[in-house]
Amino acid sequence: MESINFSILFILGISILGGLVGASFFQKLHIPQVVGFIVIGLLVGDNGLKLVTHKDVVALQPFTLFALGIIGFLVGGELKAETFKKYARQFFAILLGEGVMAFLLVSVSTCLFLYIVFGNLSVSLAAGIVFGAVASATDPASTIDVLWEYRSLGVLTTSITAIVALDDALAMILYGLATGLVKMFAGVSGSIGKEMGKVLLELLGAAVLGFAGALILRFLLLRVKLLYKNFAFAVGLLLLMISIAVYANMDVILTSMTMGCILVNMLPNRSASLLESVRSFSTPIYVLFFVLAGARLSITQMPGWLWGIVIIYVLGRSIGKVLGTYIGARLTGSEQVVRRYLGLGLFAQGGVAIGLSIMASQYLTGVQVDENLMLGDVVIFGIAATTMIVQLFGPPTVKVALKLSGESGRNVTSQDVIESWTAADVMETDVITLQESDPIAKAAQMFVMHDYLVYPVVDRQHRMAGVLSLQGLKDVLSNPDSWTWLLVSDVMVPARYKVFSSSALKEVLEQMYELNIDHVPVVTAGNGDVPVGFLDRAKVRERIDIEVFRRRQAIEFKRSPKKP
Repeated sequence: MESINFSILFILGISILGGLVGASFFQKLHIPQVVGFIVIGLLVGDNGLKLVTHKDVVALQPFTLFALGIIGFLVGGELKAETFKKYARQFFAILLGEGVMAFLLVSVSTCLFLYIVFGNLSVSLAAGIVFGAVASATDPASTIDVLWEYRSLGVLTTSITAIVALDDALAMILYGLATGLVKMFAGVSGSIGKEMGKVLLELLGAAVLGFAGALILRFLLLRVKLLYKNFAFAVGLLLLMISIAVYANMDVILTSMTMGCILVNMLPNRSASLLESVRSFSTPIYVLFFVLAGARLSITQMPGWLWGIVIIYVLGRSIGKVLGTYIGARLTGSEQVVRRYLGLGLFAQGGVAIGLSIMASQYLTGVQVDENLMLGDVVIFGIAATTMIVQLFGPPTVKVALKLSGESGRNVTSQDVIESWTAADVMETDVITLQESDPIAKAAQMFVMHDYLVYPVVDRQHRMAGVLSLQGLKDVLSNPDSWTWLLVSDVMVPARYKVFSSSALKEVLEQMYELNIDHVPVVTAGNGDVPVGFLDRAKVRERIDIEVFRRRQAIEFKRSPKKP
């Protein structure tokens, strides 16, 4: 027992429990739950109670990488080929507009501010370019978490998902460009072409690795039918791909995102249940990831003038995201909700920005800003502070965009319908029964006249006595001579499972799945088990799908603007 690291176990426990409590509190205030996760992280981290130290966060770095891989895989699962075919031109223009505009505004404003404060042009240019490159990145984790939390659906939701998925690649490209320029301004020999080539090679390698992972997972899914084994294969393969990406210095999110995207487009039906299982499994991982992200932020040693850069960065990045999105969407004729509200969904900044700032600071360790501070430290402190700020107001702005666009709550799922229904809502009410004393010939005629595969069998008091299935009838049909003397009671079998009309549909379907049965009789409660209906699993699923479509259409109609 002494070998167990109780400190790590304590951190895991306090982070998950505390994160969930914080999320519940903020949800009551109508603030996205991810803000609660991050605030709890700030509370238990170096800025608060110091229960989670920087050393602890470093020790849990592999877990953070796993969380990023899960996030990337699920984000990739949202990227359907038909969506990109329909909106590819708009996505590219918006991506370029918001990324480049944020880059330019932050770079120019930061450069001017530092030049006014210190009067050193080369240092100001180097810092401005690095801050600008980092500003183009958007955190997919917290943004997608808000989309899922508020069950959004529509063109704005699709656009946000696509842009945050692609933003990392653009940020990496801009980072490669920035690194080459910074080396020149900082007096370090470097080549822009060389840095860009290195970045593009890393991006291509991540995409190829993710593609290979998708092919392997597709091979496994086609040969293994059990969902729990497919889930285990997916998690194991994700861990393997993440470890290879880290070893080869490639982007973890892009690797796993490519894996999810390729898989969902190769096996759209088989991958749906797998992605749902991964999403259900990811809840504690999400909580711990964001709590650790909050605990990692340490800004207590920042000088006063650096807060000026933080303010300039946040304002320039926010304006750049909104303005660039609007220009790109306007030029490509995107829908009005995209032009108006997409920029509000791109404020969040997270791990990618932190990672880029750490890598960029390696080139700036020898560049001194003042007596006590190196340019590399300025970048680290500045991005940590801006990340904390935009992670707190970024998710709420995503929620505002969804509310204003009318897309919040539109993603009605089959699970929502199932949880709101009872057996009475989907049962076949024109139930046809057979008497125990009916001859088999009459039963055979009933199967010919109707399309039911199973019929309830009742006694003289019309109480449930059993069921007769087509399969059971086939066993005696081969001998026509027996039809004249065989009765239904001779062939029927006891009902393995029967439910009341008030039974929760969710529990009924789960039990039918466990027992592997497709038909269940519905009987009255406290009235001698009189059949009042019948459940056919295939028809139940059909009605659920119809109801999902109906509810989505009803929400869309309700929220669509009225014509004058």
